[in-house]
Amino acid sequence: MFSFESLELPVIAAPMAGGPSTSWLVIDSSRAGGWGMLAGGNKNVDALADEVRDIQDAGVAAGVNLFIAGPQSTDAAALASLRAKMQPVAERFDVELGEPTWDDDDYAAKVGWLVAHPVDVVTFTFGLPSDADVTALHAAGSSLGATVTCLDDARTAVARGMDFLVVQGPDAGGHRSTFDLHADPAVAPLPDLLEQIRAAVDVPLLAAGGIATPDDTVAALGMGAVAVQAGTAFLRSSSAGSSATHRAALASDDFTDTGLTRAFSGRFARGLVNEFMSMFDGVENVSPSAYPEVNRMLAPLRRAAAEAGDPQWTHLWAGAGWRRTASAMPGRMIDGDAGRITRWLAGREG
Repeated sequence: MFSFESLELPVIAAPMAGGPSTSWLVIDSSRAGGWGMLAGGNKNVDALADEVRDIQDAGVAAGVNLFIAGPQSTDAAALASLRAKMQPVAERFDVELGEPTWDDDDYAAKVGWLVAHPVDVVTFTFGLPSDADVTALHAAGSSLGATVTCLDDARTAVARGMDFLVVQGPDAGGHRSTFDLHADPAVAPLPDLLEQIRAAVDVPLLAAGGIATPDDTVAALGMGAVAVQAGTAFLRSSSAGSSATHRAALASDDFTDTGLTRAFSGRFARGLVNEFMSMFDGVENVSPSAYPEVNRMLAPLRRAAAEAGDPQWTHLWAGAGWRRTASAMPGRMIDGDAGRITRWLAGREG
């Protein structure tokens, strides 16, 4: 089984689906003494297999994160209302909205490939694998983990056979890993969440959500985490696949706050507050809880806005501490490579 205590530096580059996580981000973080997880979500099994091979060819331990699909939406009226609401914006970018289809994100094919081509670690977001999948992946030699946001999900994950947990606090950028698609995300701060879960389960814990500086790393390790997992800190690294629009927004003074919304994908996620997000202020305008249907519908619009360099109509995932990450690094080192950022978060570079 994979041991996080064996890492030279207790810092892991988080799996960030949709482009930011690349094989080079994993390789650079690992060569610096930390580690990185591949984002297996929002890509097919062939693309994932290519990235795994790249990492293994570089002599780096491979870890893969998979999305667990939620229930198919039955609220056709809400989805139609969302399409009508967003159609004028899509026309502004001369793009057709996508169809709000459901699928399993190629999950079954990915699990089958990982059983046949084992990696060191497999983690799960938005839910848990079946008992049969746990048995098969364990038999292949992989350590298994789940990203959890509350005590109940942590207990359920350990009972299902998870070897470790990624404890995700509310300050995390990107999607919250709530198991119940329709539930409001928990708000307990990361220190409180770590304390609750550490007292209830006997597996290693990784701390995630709000890890922006070396002090955050020290604090999380002091609360019993064996390592920290950071995402936002790596978004502007030279190893990341973040869009130019996203990179520019993270450094811009035009954005002053982050917010939690399900407007972009149908699942709650944290990002920089922009016009897209502000359209959904107020209960009557909230996007339906329907993932991946909303994600599929709005993906063409988000992509077109990013390609046009317009940060107001695409997702700009960022943790609540994004300003501390950007401003605290010596020489705005957030622009540096993933290896330098890994060492900085571990307190090894000033």
